[in-house]
Amino acid sequence: MKGKKLEILRYPDERLKKISKPVEDFGKDFKEFIDDLLYTMYNSPSSVGIAAPQVNKHIRTVIIDASNYKHKKNKLNHGLMILSNPRIIAHDGELIIREGCLSVPDYTGNVKRYNWIKVEAEDINGNTIEFDTEGFEAVVIQHEMDHLDGKLFIDRILSPKDLFKRKVYKK
Repeated sequence: MKGKKLEILRYPDERLKKISKPVEDFGKDFKEFIDDLLYTMYNSPSSVGIAAPQVNKHIRTVIIDASNYKHKKNKLNHGLMILSNPRIIAHDGELIIREGCLSVPDYTGNVKRYNWIKVEAEDINGNTIEFDTEGFEAVVIQHEMDHLDGKLFIDRILSPKDLFKRKVYKK
């Protein structure tokens, strides 16, 4: 895999609170950045998604790949997705699920998300795409989209008792 590992910003870095700008140029520099973002995601522990702002690039792009993750709510997935300017255009249901984050490596927390979502976005070439998904993959997309608006899962935990010290891996 080509690309290089980028530095991931960690809470409480203030740059994680910045609101990202829409992607307008899908040219060579963007594709090189995507290579680096993919490399960073696939070479980070337990990662199923990453957002550009997590590496201090404040554009509205997220990468999702929940295909190899074993989770009881991971019944539907689309494999690797590179989504720019994503928007949730419909949603239904709710679920509460424990989330973790590369930018908050020492904690996990229970967060309420939509169970089913319909997303409109642009692919890596700027073509508009639309799809729906549910369960774990829908949660990952919502989690990564929050980064585009300067939010972390810890901003959405249900109560302080729903924040847990991570036991699976360390930095």
